[in-house]
Amino acid sequence: MDREGLYAALDQFLAALNAGDHTRLTWAKGAHHSENNVMLAIGDGVWGTIQKLGEYQLRFADTATSQVGYFGTVIEAIEESAFTLRLKIDETGAIAECEMLIVRQSDSGIKFENCRYWDKPILHREVVAPVPRAEMVALANGYFDTLQRNDGTIHTKFHPDCNRVENGVQTTRNPEFAKIVPVSALGCEEQFRMGNYRYDDDLRARRFPLVDEERGLVLAYGFIDHSGRIDEYQLTDGRTVKSPVRRPHSFYISELFKIDHGMIEQIEANFITVPYRMPSPWDAL
Repeated sequence: MDREGLYAALDQFLAALNAGDHTRLTWAKGAHHSENNVMLAIGDGVWGTIQKLGEYQLRFADTATSQVGYFGTVIEAIEESAFTLRLKIDETGAIAECEMLIVRQSDSGIKFENCRYWDKPILHREVVAPVPRAEMVALANGYFDTLQRNDGTIHTKFHPDCNRVENGVQTTRNPEFAKIVPVSALGCEEQFRMGNYRYDDDLRARRFPLVDEERGLVLAYGFIDHSGRIDEYQLTDGRTVKSPVRRPHSFYISELFKIDHGMIEQIEANFITVPYRMPSPWDAL
């Protein structure tokens, strides 16, 4: 399906979700529908609690696999939540797969203050110097290799101005957030070269289901497992720091990588806390 058709399917889905009415849509027989890493009956979960969609909208598409992705927000009781959506459309135009991640911070084990959701022109821009699809995926996977048991080794390529936004908070080059999390004062590569994330034991069940080649975007999913066993560790500059993670848990993550000139330029990520070593229902398909 072409980009226009995929965006039309996305618009139909968003209108139905905004109305809380899944019956407005055509679902493929045996369609898979998950929310926060759990397979649900179509119409369950956020369909029954949504008040409306928020204003932030970032859309992208993979015409080779007939998939369309979206980062936005969902407004339910209590709060506005960061939201990731992936849809796969079959040859008849029906929805075959629907994967949603909703960062309901009131229910989560990690909470960010002063979340905001804003448009980032770099994520809409077509690539200037594209690289092959397989190389795009390899760069995104290399980011995960860099993050896993982070010891200062870089397994991907970062643009010097690379920034990352997680759950509505910029976690690189952010002086305000650095008052709470000091490493947030640094850029992407600088954070990793120091080995700040040594406590990320495994980056598991990695998936790269959607690649928007025109826009240079790779949508990835996976889990960051934390055993909680590390108490202190040494950064590459010789300093010893305390681990912020001391009990077992995992993050279920959705990350969007902007790639141009063979480098990661921007990262948009949503994640939630889930039970330690929780499996993905998508791996069984």
